[in-house]
Amino acid sequence: MDFEDNKILMESLTKGEEKAYKFLLNKFHRKLHAYALTLVNDHSMAQDIVQNVFLKTWKNRNKLNPEFSIQSFLYKSVYNEFINSYQQNKAMMLLQQKYLESMQRVVETTDESSIERMLAIINKEIQNLPNKCQQVFILSKKEGLTNIEIAEHLDVSIKTVEAQISKAYKILKDKLKDNYNMMLFLLFSVPNRE
Repeated sequence: MDFEDNKILMESLTKGEEKAYKFLLNKFHRKLHAYALTLVNDHSMAQDIVQNVFLKTWKNRNKLNPEFSIQSFLYKSVYNEFINSYQQNKAMMLLQQKYLESMQRVVETTDESSIERMLAIINKEIQNLPNKCQQVFILSKKEGLTNIEIAEHLDVSIKTVEAQISKAYKILKDKLKDNYNMMLFLLFSVPNRE
């Protein structure tokens, strides 16, 4: 089958033919990665963007229109994925800033013995996290490594790192209940006394 023909390729993809998908990966992966690099200037982030585009393309293959150029579709998808991740990061940074400012006020009004007690409680809960989850969480929140650095250090994907951090936060939130926000802030803003 001639997958160089856009219409044949698109029709084969909509039917779920894996050979068409492999052809798509082989033909466009490097080009899309190079394009994504011009947008983010970071190899790991560019790789994540391209991976997400290919995964979404396969997942939504039955919605592909054989009349449209697959190349244009892929490049536009990379750009859209970049915009989405940029907006998410920007919104997250604003939220984190507001959160840090409000929590700093709380810390300034909390006495030393309360801080010590809270640190002991949260350190205990961190030790109870599942191994992989605990390892990623500590590297991120205590050691200050970025998700990219953790992914490279542990030889896992950034998505895996993000998933483990989210899992850790969820477990800690369930365990610490109402004191969750203040305790986490204390843990990462006060020098570790262990």
